[in-house]
Amino acid sequence: MHRPRKVAWGRVATIAVVAVCVGYAPIAMTELWPYARPGAPAFGEWVLSRAVSPHYVADALATRIGPYERSLAAMIVHSVLGGALMLLGPVQLLSAVRRRVRLHRVVGVVFALTVYVSMAGAGIYLVRTAPGDAFSGAAFWIVLATILVGTVMSVTYGIFAAVKGFPDLHQRWMLLCYGFLMTAPLLRLEWGALPWIFPGLSMEDINRIAIMHLGSVVAFGALVASRARDKRATVRGVTGTWVPVPVLAAVHLAGALALAWIVRSYLGWEAGGRRLLAAYLVPYAATYAVMAVRARRAGRGWAREEWLLHLAALCLAPVVSAGAALFFARYGGLDRHTALSAGVAIGCGTLAFAATAVVSLRVMFGRELTRRQDTVSVRRPRRAPSPAA
Repeated sequence: MHRPRKVAWGRVATIAVVAVCVGYAPIAMTELWPYARPGAPAFGEWVLSRAVSPHYVADALATRIGPYERSLAAMIVHSVLGGALMLLGPVQLLSAVRRRVRLHRVVGVVFALTVYVSMAGAGIYLVRTAPGDAFSGAAFWIVLATILVGTVMSVTYGIFAAVKGFPDLHQRWMLLCYGFLMTAPLLRLEWGALPWIFPGLSMEDINRIAIMHLGSVVAFGALVASRARDKRATVRGVTGTWVPVPVLAAVHLAGALALAWIVRSYLGWEAGGRRLLAAYLVPYAATYAVMAVRARRAGRGWAREEWLLHLAALCLAPVVSAGAALFFARYGGLDRHTALSAGVAIGCGTLAFAATAVVSLRVMFGRELTRRQDTVSVRRPRRAPSPAA
């Protein structure tokens, strides 16, 4: 009898991502047609109406007419190019896997330019839309602005890494950039799936639940993809660790205290707060467990160092969320509940970006240290042999 073959989870994940991207592309490209011409076909609206109910979709669309009309042209550019990015991403992924260097570079230039133009359209919408007029309110506006900044900075750092000869860092930044872009199709999936778990809620309420964890999910997916592609046991010039036991213990303590404050704040928010808390805690706990286990099993090489850096960032995410919530409430003019949701929604994604930056600094510092050591060894004069020798 033949032994059962192991499941190639990497291939399964790649196929799933490609399927989601290709399926979402026509939805993104036609999403705003009804606002420009009433009655125009929109695949996303059609799918959601049959997955949930026409009333569920109609109520959400009715609240968007005013804000979208002020920036309709910019939003159409954003959505159409966003659909194009969903198609360009798999081409980039597959060309990198199959080592089609020329195709990868050409598509990469088109991808980067498309990101900049698409995000410019989103930026125009955010500038012309008051936070309170955004879908689901100010918290969602803040999340959209954070994703926009993270996407643009990720693709920019990815370009710099490629130009400077850091293909490993280029890969990490581009995967993080695409992770931020994947928040759009994943959000639509949750619009269709979560009403089965929480029946009776409007799309705005479902949206508030979804943003509690989308940032952490896509950032974690980008990290897993990066680690799957990086098979190196060591990185030249990288020795020791930037996350020793005292530092790891300190970030765990700080994160636990901030997380306790977040839990206490949500529990005082009745049923709605408990839903949002569960939407945040369950993915957070799962992400933490995977990172901790993988860091422990990785030994003492480069893989362990990268897992630990991201684990430390994840522990500090509640600290950033709590600080952001207090800032939004004090200086942003938001009520306590909205400020809390906004802070929690952006914490994990922001710290994942910071962790990727620290990983990049770690690699660049090791490369510079090695270069200096090589230069010193070349310039060091050779000693002449002694007469006795």
